[in-house]
Amino acid sequence: MKRKTIHLVDDESIIHDIFKKIFTETEYELRISENKSQAKTNHSAGVDVVIMDQMIPGSSGLEIFKELKKDDPGIQAIFLTAFGTIEAAIEAIKHGAVDYLQKPFNNIELKHKVDRVIKEKKLNQENIQLKKTLGDRFSFDNIIGRSPLLKKTLGIVESVADSNSTVLITGESGTGKELIAKAIHTNSNRKNMPFSPFNSSNIPATLFESLLFGYKKGAYTGANSDKKGIFEEADGGTIFFDEIANLTPETQAKILRVLQEKEIQPLGGNQIKKVDVRILAATNIDLMSKVKSGEFREDLYYRLNIIDIHLPPLRERKEDIPILADSFLKRFCRENKKTIKGMNEKFLKLLMEYNWPGNIRELQNTMLRAVLLVNSDTLTPDVLPQEISGYKNRQQRLEKGGFNARVDAFKRQVIIETLEENSWIQKKAAEELQLKPSTLYELIKRLGIQK
Repeated sequence: MKRKTIHLVDDESIIHDIFKKIFTETEYELRISENKSQAKTNHSAGVDVVIMDQMIPGSSGLEIFKELKKDDPGIQAIFLTAFGTIEAAIEAIKHGAVDYLQKPFNNIELKHKVDRVIKEKKLNQENIQLKKTLGDRFSFDNIIGRSPLLKKTLGIVESVADSNSTVLITGESGTGKELIAKAIHTNSNRKNMPFSPFNSSNIPATLFESLLFGYKKGAYTGANSDKKGIFEEADGGTIFFDEIANLTPETQAKILRVLQEKEIQPLGGNQIKKVDVRILAATNIDLMSKVKSGEFREDLYYRLNIIDIHLPPLRERKEDIPILADSFLKRFCRENKKTIKGMNEKFLKLLMEYNWPGNIRELQNTMLRAVLLVNSDTLTPDVLPQEISGYKNRQQRLEKGGFNARVDAFKRQVIIETLEENSWIQKKAAEELQLKPSTLYELIKRLGIQK
């Protein structure tokens, strides 16, 4: 474990002794400087916190602090101040010091302040690294693939990222719609503001409005305090509506109002609040068919569909499968501390032959399963699930069958793909296929379809 480095700049030997007694544990490294020259020699960017006395022979604590800050902009300093010189400590804080402590100080309070400053510095560094990682992960360069279809899609993404236009992202389940939405946000002028995903399929319809627009205390039973909604929390940033077709007509009307008027009204409240959010939406179904059936507002559809980005299914960009599989292999080896050299030829051939109804998400899960199950340094077909390893043989058998067998094979494929697109929710799949739920259930049973 990395030791916590404390740099004391003070010319009094009694203070030196006190610090040596307070920070005796092995987790601390204590550096002591008595003047400006020693302070500059002993300080480095790796120091976690500086404890600086106000009065230093030949200089002042503030002057030394300013000098150290030139080489270490992230310096964290606590000033020690004698009675009557609080103003000087406040001046130091104006120049970037994080706290001060008055002499004579309480040892426990000093240790508490030091540990708190070190903890906050670590959290800040982690946040900076996290933002960098997110920026790297969702940059366009790291959306994996070289197929012409994907390149065409990314060309549109790059063109619209830095605008404020609404975007409708379409594509089958598992094609990476949220990844594209995050890439748009991360490469926009809103990148330092919130990105708030809202999955409309996982939330009861009765909760849509309170989650999106917030509510005032007493708006309904159980509303014991005011609560901000996603629109208010994401002000200045981006909201991503996944599966937007599932929004209730009432909620659709209110979102249309936000797009038109840039304002919201919390449930149970009379006050109108202005918000500035960019809306990105996604769906895995034909939204226009919902418009024609009266289930989705036509005016909202056209407000959302200013820019339409369609993500091709994996079966239409098979040249990307080897690159994606290799990327997942390396990632899961790192995460699971496994050493695997690669995939053998037959393993990769089976990946290329399979139709991937679950798209990239299914490929990702398949590669994770393979990495966890393999007992050698190469991935071989025996670690693939049966629906992939036996896919081509089944297709060949069905192609040789009679008319009824071929019709059943087609029905089976269509049903499986629709179920995958709708997270295996039979009611939603039946609706998309325009079948009664009971009819779909009987077909699933007769055709031997399993999740």
